[in-house]
Amino acid sequence: MPEPAHIYNPAAIEAKWQRFWKQNKTFKAIDCDYTRPKLYVLDMFPYPSGAGLHVGHPEGYTASDIWCRYKRMLGYNVLHAMGWDAFGLPAEQYAVKTGTHPAVTTAKNISIFKKQLEAFGFSFDWDREINTTDPKYYKWTQWIFSQLYKKGLAYESYEPVNWCPELGTVLANEEVINGRSEVGNYPVIRKPVRQWVLKITAYAEELLAGIDDLDWPEGTKEMQRNWIGKSTGAEVDFQVQGGTDTIRVYTTRPDTLFGATYMVLAPEHPLVAKLTTPDRRAAVQAYIDEASSKSDLDRTELNKDKTGEFIGAYAINPVNQQPIPIWISDYVLISYGTGAIMAVPAHDTRDFEFATKFNLPVICIMRPDPKACAAAGVDPEEVMAGKACWVEDGEMMNSSNDEVSLNGLHMTEAKQRITEWLHAKGIGEPTVNFKLRDWLFSRQRYWGEPFPLVHMEDGTVKLVSEEELPVILPEMENYKPTEDGEPPLARATEWLDYTDPVTGAKGKRETNTMPQWAGSCWYYLRYIDPHNDEVGWDPEKEKYWMPVDLYIGGAEHAVLHLLYSRFWHKVLYDLGYVTHPEPWKRLIHQGMILGISYKDQRGVLVPNDQVVEKDKKFFHKETGEELTMLPAKMSKSLKNVVNPDDIIKKYGADSFRLYEMFMGPLEEVKPWNTEGVEGVYRFLNKVWRMIIDVDTGALASEVSDAPMSREAERILHQTIKKVSEDIESLDYNTAISQLMIFVNEFSRMPQRNKTALETFVLLLSPLAPHIAEELWQRLGHPDTLAYHPWPKFDPAKLTVDEVEILVQINGKPRARIKAPASADADALCALALADETVQAQTAGKTIVKSIGVPGRLVNLVVK
Repeated sequence: MPEPAHIYNPAAIEAKWQRFWKQNKTFKAIDCDYTRPKLYVLDMFPYPSGAGLHVGHPEGYTASDIWCRYKRMLGYNVLHAMGWDAFGLPAEQYAVKTGTHPAVTTAKNISIFKKQLEAFGFSFDWDREINTTDPKYYKWTQWIFSQLYKKGLAYESYEPVNWCPELGTVLANEEVINGRSEVGNYPVIRKPVRQWVLKITAYAEELLAGIDDLDWPEGTKEMQRNWIGKSTGAEVDFQVQGGTDTIRVYTTRPDTLFGATYMVLAPEHPLVAKLTTPDRRAAVQAYIDEASSKSDLDRTELNKDKTGEFIGAYAINPVNQQPIPIWISDYVLISYGTGAIMAVPAHDTRDFEFATKFNLPVICIMRPDPKACAAAGVDPEEVMAGKACWVEDGEMMNSSNDEVSLNGLHMTEAKQRITEWLHAKGIGEPTVNFKLRDWLFSRQRYWGEPFPLVHMEDGTVKLVSEEELPVILPEMENYKPTEDGEPPLARATEWLDYTDPVTGAKGKRETNTMPQWAGSCWYYLRYIDPHNDEVGWDPEKEKYWMPVDLYIGGAEHAVLHLLYSRFWHKVLYDLGYVTHPEPWKRLIHQGMILGISYKDQRGVLVPNDQVVEKDKKFFHKETGEELTMLPAKMSKSLKNVVNPDDIIKKYGADSFRLYEMFMGPLEEVKPWNTEGVEGVYRFLNKVWRMIIDVDTGALASEVSDAPMSREAERILHQTIKKVSEDIESLDYNTAISQLMIFVNEFSRMPQRNKTALETFVLLLSPLAPHIAEELWQRLGHPDTLAYHPWPKFDPAKLTVDEVEILVQINGKPRARIKAPASADADALCALALADETVQAQTAGKTIVKSIGVPGRLVNLVVK
């Protein structure tokens, strides 16, 4: 039997409406339109890799698009734009590998990404498209750096950094895993490299204080708090035994000084070489060499085995004059505090593990509360004997000298008393510390923004004038990194030489480039005014659009992009260039979408192209071993990446969008299942057939202007209420469920009220915009529904007039009756006894008892 001529055809429908939206600039945002409330919705813009999108990428974009379409229909002036975070290491690595210039591959990748995104029907204002590698864009990245520099927040330094010879660049701590690069798995060493550094620590207090008022996921806020890592404590001076040197330590627990039994220095501490005794020098140097290959994150991993070396020297504990051995260990960082700690193994877990391993003394100076010990599963006698560690509060003991006693005090009071004593003695002072380090802001790579800086012949550093911006990245044939760390731009000799246009003084341009984070720190401001050549953004437009109302993106950026960008924004706020101290009001993280993978009996993941299916079981193609299917992160190595182009080609973008939103709550991790797309595709076919006659293409014969039944009205208004509330709260999966309920109910009706169907199409439109636009047009509306007012529900029509009541006789179901929703127990029993079926079931029997449950059932007990 031939297929009907007018079946649902997503390919044709979606191409038609994407063309319409593009030609009519349907989603163009209007600057400074004070007649409507504004809404600025921002997606974390993508890095355009050569691999293109996989099905996980569009999840956040789909979620934001639905909200934008919904809000437009509520009358909002919506700004929703897209751009490309296109500088960075991956593009340059690909260029080096293939011999194709990164500018060429980047342009090609952007073209692919844009075509893919357009296929989803996202309602971006494409006139605001930006590209971080465009000189018209990075002119203003350089301008913002200039403001940081003029404010004293950028400085040059030789910093011990994570250097990867193979990649030829510095890596952030987060980019190093077990001494190897996250990208490429190459060896990483620590070495001093000339860097430009941004003084983010100057804003540590502001960055921390601002977190409390953010409408962000609590986990992300806590990650930022921990990354900033504010702590209060004291710095204390320890004299080196038999010498004149003093070692200053930072501790958050000065109250435990009497329990300090050894000291640990960072391997890089400047006194290590001087204090190490000749007999310990070889072992200490070997340890230092080993530590140099580890990142700070690896070194401070709490679960790692504790390592260290005794340097042969001793320090004097200032509260009891006892000599304590000095060790080095990689868990102490030169970048935190003073690079030296006092170790109190009885009351610090890490110190206890170290002391236990190296047989160092453990002296308890705090009597724990027995009840607290019991709750923690710790034996207080073990603590008192130095055989267990207690890190909570307790009563101080063994903590006195001739001048000060902490015995009998608890933590807070003991901290204050010992700090006052240390200060009075001139050997310590109260201190606030932060884990946050200044931001290493330069890379020894080609593909990045050039710095607007020049090293003049007289030894000064000159910031180029605003008129000289942008400093253009020169075209180079040889852009490969060097193993010695000399940046590729040092080879661009014509570009490198600089003559001051005013004084004629000569110099050499800065050859480091900015990190990829630079362009993404402020892109939300450029969307506001993307074509302005005079300023980065117009102040009036910034005042109108900012702050961003909703920001959607991955949780993996919690402490890098999100923190760096807040820092830049706060500087711009202090300088008067933006009107709000925070860039984004609300932040949501979409959950990861997992692919399908397989593992063998050893637990090893097997690439999908090595798997065969037989009788709904999975086997290794070569060995025949039966495999277990499980969800896992999509990756090229596992061959489990699902290309959205394939899904759209087969099912359409509307089915894709609906499926991704129907999989579960937006923030949760969800496994991809292509069979689920098939189910949503069937639903949209059912929607189509509910309204369209697939044989003629006209409206289905059931569609009419006949009045709705009371039940149809109730279903419609329930749907309006539920879908409205769920889209508002981004609970898209339950909104789709309600739409499915509507379709199931209305498809069964012999007459389908046209107005109700129009309302349904409006409710569907944010989620599946292409089919909604097509059905809206076929229902007789010549204009787009993109700005049609959102439907409102009538509370009076939500109530149920009549309900179905189950009638049981002696506990067994025997009949069903209709009853008013307001009927009480007596009325229900009377209606049940009047029912013909019930009368037949009870004929000749005695009604012993009748029980009515309003809205639910009647139970008759008969003999």
